[in-house]
Amino acid sequence: MAEGVSGETKLAVRAATKRYGEFVALEGCSLEVRPETIVSIVGPSGCGKTTLLWAMSGLNPLTSGEVLLDGTPITRPRPEVGLVFQEANLLPWRNLIDNILFPFEIKGQAPDRAWIDHLLERVSLKGFEQSFPNALSGGMQQRAAIVRALALQPSVLLMDEPFGALDAFTREEMNQLVEEIWLETRTTIVFITHSIEEALFLSDQVVVLTPRPGRVLNVHDVPFGRPRTMEIMASKAVFDLTNRIKAEIYGQQIAGRAAAE
Repeated sequence: MAEGVSGETKLAVRAATKRYGEFVALEGCSLEVRPETIVSIVGPSGCGKTTLLWAMSGLNPLTSGEVLLDGTPITRPRPEVGLVFQEANLLPWRNLIDNILFPFEIKGQAPDRAWIDHLLERVSLKGFEQSFPNALSGGMQQRAAIVRALALQPSVLLMDEPFGALDAFTREEMNQLVEEIWLETRTTIVFITHSIEEALFLSDQVVVLTPRPGRVLNVHDVPFGRPRTMEIMASKAVFDLTNRIKAEIYGQQIAGRAAAE
C-alpha cells in the first residue's frame, strides 16, 4: 500500500515538502496515522525521517504542504503533541523530578502529581526523584524523558530514535516498556528508527521512505497481536517482513546512486 493508509485519521501529512535552499529533504510526502496506533518510519540515512517528525511537532514548518492533527493544521508546537528526542536532554543542574516538572513551569500549568507518580512507578524510576542526570544510566535518562513527555498527557507522542545510543539489551527493555505504556494509555505514537526489527516489534504499521528527497514508498501492516514478546522476533514472519523492507530500502538506495551517476 503506497502513499499513506486508509481509515480514521489522527495525524495526516499532506504533500509535505521541505527545502533548505537547494537541498530538498522531503518532496510531496503524504501519510496518515490512525488514532491509538504506533507507526514507525524507516528509510535510508538522510531520507528526511527526522525532518518529517519535526514538521509533525510544529517545530520546523514545511516549505509547502501541511500536517493536520484531528483535521486542524499544525503550524506551531501544540500541547497535544509530545516529543522525545534522540537524547534525553535532561538539564544537568536539575534533579529528575524537577526535569519532569520543567515543562509545567514553562506553561504555568499545575502538574498532575498523581499521574506523574504513576508514570515514575511504571518505568521503575520511583525513588530516584532527587537524583541528578549524571547519576542515572542512559536507559534511566530516556525513561525520564518519556515520563516528561507523557506527564502532559499528549494525544500524540513523537519519538525520534530515542534508543539508538543504548546497548542492545537496554534497547529491548525500552521497546517492551513503550509497548506496555501504549497498552495502558493508547497514546498515538510516531516512532523514528533505523532498526527494522525495532519497528516491527513496536508498530502497527511501518512506513518506508525513499532516499532523499523523502517520499512514502510503502506502508506495511504488521500482522502480530499484542502484547508482543521478544520470542516473536525469531519467527519466520518477522524474518520475511524484515527482508522485504530491507529490499525496498536497499533497492531504492541503489536506484538513487545509479540516477546520481
